[in-house]
Amino acid sequence: MIKQVKLLMIAAIAVSVVGCAGTRVTRVDANEEIALSDRWNAKDSQLVAEEMVTDMLSFPWARDFEMKNDSRPTIIIQRISNKSHEHIAIDTFVNDIKRSVIRSGRADFVAGGEERQSIRDERQDQELNAAKGKEQGKELAADFAISGSINSIVDQVGGDRVTFYQVDMKLIDMANNREVWNGQKKIQKLQEKGGFGF
Repeated sequence: MIKQVKLLMIAAIAVSVVGCAGTRVTRVDANEEIALSDRWNAKDSQLVAEEMVTDMLSFPWARDFEMKNDSRPTIIIQRISNKSHEHIAIDTFVNDIKRSVIRSGRADFVAGGEERQSIRDERQDQELNAAKGKEQGKELAADFAISGSINSIVDQVGGDRVTFYQVDMKLIDMANNREVWNGQKKIQKLQEKGGFGF
Protein backbone atom coordinates (compact mmCIF):
# COMPACT_ATOMS: atom_id res chain seq x y z
CA MET A 1 0.00 0.00 0.00
CA ILE A 2 2.79 2.43 0.91
CA LYS A 3 4.51 1.51 -2.33
CA GLN A 4 1.36 2.35 -4.30
CA VAL A 5 0.98 5.71 -2.52
CA LYS A 6 4.62 6.55 -3.29
CA LEU A 7 4.13 5.59 -6.94
CA LEU A 8 0.98 7.73 -7.14
CA MET A 9 2.80 10.70 -5.59
CA ILE A 10 5.72 10.33 -7.98
CA ALA A 11 3.30 10.14 -10.93
CA ALA A 12 1.43 13.23 -9.69
CA ILE A 13 4.69 15.19 -9.33
CA ALA A 14 5.83 14.09 -12.79
CA VAL A 15 2.53 15.18 -14.34
CA SER A 16 2.66 18.58 -12.62
CA VAL A 17 6.27 19.16 -13.69
CA VAL A 18 5.47 18.27 -17.30
CA GLY A 19 2.36 20.49 -17.17
CA CYS A 20 4.44 23.45 -15.96
CA ALA A 21 6.95 23.04 -18.77
CA GLY A 22 4.49 24.26 -21.44
CA THR A 23 5.14 26.20 -24.62
CA ARG A 24 6.83 29.56 -24.32
CA VAL A 25 6.61 32.24 -27.00
CA THR A 26 9.09 35.09 -27.22
CA ARG A 27 8.84 38.11 -29.51
CA VAL A 28 12.00 38.65 -31.55
CA ASP A 29 13.15 41.24 -34.06
CA ALA A 30 11.68 40.39 -37.50
CA ASN A 31 15.11 41.07 -39.07
CA GLU A 32 16.83 38.51 -36.85
CA GLU A 33 17.42 35.20 -38.59
CA ILE A 34 16.05 32.19 -36.73
CA ALA A 35 16.82 29.02 -38.65
CA LEU A 36 15.08 26.03 -37.08
CA SER A 37 15.70 23.87 -40.14
CA ASP A 38 17.29 23.95 -43.58
CA ARG A 39 14.02 25.03 -45.21
CA TRP A 40 13.50 28.31 -47.11
CA ASN A 41 12.64 30.99 -44.56
CA ALA A 42 11.75 34.68 -44.31
CA LYS A 43 15.41 35.75 -44.17
CA ASP A 44 16.17 33.81 -47.36
CA SER A 45 13.29 35.58 -49.10
CA GLN A 46 14.43 39.02 -47.96
CA LEU A 47 18.15 38.52 -48.73
CA VAL A 48 17.57 36.94 -52.15
CA ALA A 49 15.13 39.70 -53.16
CA GLU A 50 17.52 42.46 -52.07
CA GLU A 51 20.57 40.92 -53.76
CA MET A 52 18.74 40.16 -57.01
CA VAL A 53 17.23 43.66 -57.22
CA THR A 54 20.65 45.23 -56.56
CA ASP A 55 22.09 43.10 -59.37
CA MET A 56 19.16 43.88 -61.68
CA LEU A 57 19.52 47.65 -61.16
CA SER A 58 23.28 47.49 -61.83
CA PHE A 59 22.60 46.55 -65.47
CA PRO A 60 22.29 49.39 -68.02
CA TRP A 61 18.59 48.91 -68.89
CA ALA A 62 17.27 51.31 -66.19
CA ARG A 63 19.78 54.05 -66.99
CA ASP A 64 19.17 53.70 -70.73
CA PHE A 65 15.39 53.86 -70.26
CA GLU A 66 15.58 57.00 -68.08
CA MET A 67 17.89 58.75 -70.55
CA LYS A 68 15.62 57.93 -73.50
CA ASN A 69 12.24 58.62 -71.82
CA ASP A 70 13.08 61.12 -69.07
CA SER A 71 11.11 58.99 -66.57
CA ARG A 72 11.52 55.91 -64.42
CA PRO A 73 10.63 52.55 -65.97
CA THR A 74 7.53 50.69 -64.79
CA ILE A 75 7.74 46.99 -64.00
CA ILE A 76 5.17 44.23 -63.71
CA ILE A 77 5.75 40.83 -62.10
CA GLN A 78 4.68 38.31 -64.69
CA ARG A 79 5.26 35.11 -62.74
CA ILE A 80 7.61 33.65 -60.11
CA SER A 81 7.20 29.86 -59.96
CA ASN A 82 7.99 27.59 -57.04
CA LYS A 83 9.62 24.48 -58.51
CA SER A 84 11.30 23.50 -55.25
CA HIS A 85 10.63 20.42 -53.14
CA GLU A 86 8.75 22.40 -50.47
CA HIS A 87 5.98 24.95 -50.07
CA ILE A 88 7.37 28.49 -50.43
CA ALA A 89 5.20 31.56 -49.88
CA ILE A 90 5.76 33.10 -53.33
CA ASP A 91 3.61 36.16 -52.49
CA THR A 92 6.01 37.03 -49.66
CA PHE A 93 8.99 36.74 -52.01
CA VAL A 94 7.24 38.86 -54.68
CA ASN A 95 6.47 41.55 -52.09
CA ASP A 96 10.13 41.52 -50.97
CA ILE A 97 11.14 42.10 -54.60
CA LYS A 98 8.63 44.95 -55.02
CA ARG A 99 9.73 46.59 -51.78
CA SER A 100 13.40 46.45 -52.81
CA VAL A 101 12.73 47.97 -56.23
CA ILE A 102 10.47 50.73 -54.90
CA ARG A 103 12.92 51.53 -52.08
CA SER A 104 15.68 51.97 -54.69
CA GLY A 105 13.74 54.83 -56.34
CA ARG A 106 14.90 53.57 -59.76
CA ALA A 107 11.65 52.01 -61.01
CA ASP A 108 7.90 51.81 -60.32
CA PHE A 109 5.50 48.87 -60.25
CA VAL A 110 2.13 48.53 -61.95
CA ALA A 111 -0.53 46.10 -60.78
CA GLY A 112 -0.94 42.86 -62.67
CA GLY A 113 -3.36 39.97 -62.98
CA GLU A 114 -6.22 39.75 -60.47
CA GLU A 115 -5.06 42.87 -58.63
CA ARG A 116 -5.24 44.92 -61.83
CA GLN A 117 -8.73 43.61 -62.64
CA SER A 118 -9.93 44.38 -59.12
CA ILE A 119 -8.67 47.97 -59.44
CA ARG A 120 -10.39 48.31 -62.83
CA ASP A 121 -13.66 47.12 -61.30
CA GLU A 122 -13.28 49.61 -58.45
CA ARG A 123 -12.46 52.44 -60.87
CA GLN A 124 -15.54 51.63 -62.95
CA ASP A 125 -17.69 51.65 -59.81
CA GLN A 126 -16.23 55.01 -58.73
CA GLU A 127 -16.74 56.50 -62.19
CA LEU A 128 -20.43 55.65 -61.93
CA ASN A 129 -21.00 56.45 -58.26
CA ALA A 130 -18.36 58.86 -56.92
CA ALA A 131 -18.36 62.65 -57.38
CA LYS A 132 -14.71 62.66 -58.53
CA GLY A 133 -14.08 59.12 -59.74
CA LYS A 134 -10.90 58.28 -61.66
CA GLU A 135 -11.45 57.86 -65.40
CA GLN A 136 -10.92 54.59 -67.22
CA GLY A 137 -8.07 54.31 -69.73
CA LYS A 138 -5.44 56.28 -67.77
CA GLU A 139 -3.36 53.32 -66.59
CA LEU A 140 0.40 53.20 -66.93
CA ALA A 141 1.60 50.36 -69.13
CA ALA A 142 4.44 48.17 -67.94
CA ASP A 143 7.77 48.81 -69.66
CA PHE A 144 9.42 45.65 -68.29
CA ALA A 145 8.25 42.28 -66.93
CA ILE A 146 9.96 40.14 -64.28
CA SER A 147 9.62 36.37 -64.31
CA GLY A 148 11.51 33.61 -62.58
CA SER A 149 11.59 30.42 -60.56
CA ILE A 150 12.84 28.90 -57.31
CA ASN A 151 14.35 25.42 -57.65
CA SER A 152 15.89 23.12 -55.05
CA ILE A 153 18.00 19.98 -54.72
CA VAL A 154 18.16 17.91 -51.53
CA ASP A 155 21.08 15.58 -50.81
CA GLN A 156 20.86 13.42 -47.69
CA VAL A 157 23.04 10.75 -46.12
CA GLY A 158 21.84 9.35 -42.81
CA GLY A 159 20.86 12.23 -40.59
CA ASP A 160 22.87 14.89 -42.45
CA ARG A 161 21.20 16.87 -45.21
CA VAL A 162 22.28 19.55 -47.67
CA THR A 163 19.53 21.65 -49.26
CA PHE A 164 20.44 23.75 -52.28
CA TYR A 165 18.19 26.53 -53.61
CA GLN A 166 18.64 28.32 -56.90
CA VAL A 167 16.59 31.40 -57.78
CA ASP A 168 16.62 32.42 -61.45
CA MET A 169 14.98 35.63 -62.61
CA LYS A 170 14.92 37.65 -65.81
CA LEU A 171 13.67 41.05 -66.94
CA ILE A 172 12.06 41.40 -70.37
CA ASP A 173 11.59 44.66 -72.29
CA MET A 174 7.84 44.68 -73.12
CA ALA A 175 8.38 46.75 -76.29
CA ASN A 176 10.58 44.24 -78.09
CA ASN A 177 10.78 41.07 -75.91
CA ARG A 178 14.50 41.69 -75.37
CA GLU A 179 15.95 40.12 -72.22
CA VAL A 180 17.74 43.02 -70.52
CA TRP A 181 18.75 41.23 -67.30
CA ASN A 182 19.20 37.67 -66.15
CA GLY A 183 20.04 37.02 -62.52
CA GLN A 184 20.77 34.02 -60.38
CA LYS A 185 21.16 33.53 -56.64
CA LYS A 186 22.20 30.29 -54.92
CA ILE A 187 21.76 29.31 -51.27
CA GLN A 188 23.12 26.12 -49.74
CA LYS A 189 22.20 24.94 -46.23
CA LEU A 190 23.68 22.11 -44.19
CA GLN A 191 21.58 20.48 -41.50
CA GLU A 192 23.47 18.01 -39.31
CA LYS A 193 21.84 15.50 -37.04
CA GLY A 194 22.64 16.12 -33.40
CA GLY A 195 22.81 13.55 -30.62
CA PHE A 196 19.05 13.75 -30.02
CA GLY A 197 17.87 13.93 -33.65
CA PHE A 198 16.75 16.96 -35.67
